[in-house]
Order: sequence, then structure tokens, then C-alpha cells
Amino acid sequence: MSDVYLYFFVSRTGPNSTTIRSTRPATLEAIKGRGEPVMESQIVVDHTAVDAEGFLIATDADDSGVANDIATQIRCLELRAAARDSEACLSSDGAEKYVLNLESTLLRMQAGILRNGRAEVPAGELAYRRDLNAAPAGGFKA
Repeated sequence: MSDVYLYFFVSRTGPNSTTIRSTRPATLEAIKGRGEPVMESQIVVDHTAVDAEGFLIATDADDSGVANDIATQIRCLELRAAARDSEACLSSDGAEKYVLNLESTLLRMQAGILRNGRAEVPAGELAYRRDLNAAPAGGFKA
């Protein structure tokens, strides 16, 4: 089990020194020389979710950026939970097993919360659109 801390980063490029935010988070080591880390963007992932260059492995989902970010977070939480499950199976220490199982459960709960929130977004958007479609052509309903 190995958690890795990743950050989005910003760099300045071009003649106008335009600030550009990275599309994928990376380790602090990978960010060196490429820009400045945005410390508030820290996420924790399992080491298996990071490529050899230190960047978060992109998903293949053909989804919106926000949905893809949520899918990535869910995948990372599930990977971290699975790593704790594996370590708990190998442990002979009862207290350590308990803590690892508890961490796994909490990580899966976080993933479930994100999954439920992601499922509710389209329904909320549909309700909003339905309300707009119900408004009279001349403006808002009174």
C-alpha cells in the first residue's frame, strides 16, 4: 500500500506569460521545472494510479472534464481501498487488520458518496431544463 500525493500545477508560457493550468495532476517531483504546484488541489491516490513520469493516469472515458475528474477520484479511492484490503489479508496483527479494514470501508464510503453525487447531477440538470421548458415564451412564470 502506497499513497501518493498529486497536485495540479500552473506554468507561464508564451510571449504574454499566459498562466496555464495542467490538465492532469502530478507529484511534486514531476512538477519540478514544469511549473508551480497548486497546493490546494492536493489529491491522494494509490501508487498504481500514477504513471512512470509521476502523472495521474488518464481515464479513457469519453466524458466531460468534471465527470472524468469525479470518475478518476472514484477509481483512486477504490484502488486505495483494495490496497488496504490486500494488506489486511497479509497482516497477522489484529489491530493492524482492524485499522486497514476500517480505512478500506471509509474509502469505499467516500467513493459511494462521489458515485451517488455524480448520478444526481444529470437528474438535477434535467429538472432544471424541464423548468425552463415549462416557462411561457414571454418570460418567467409568476
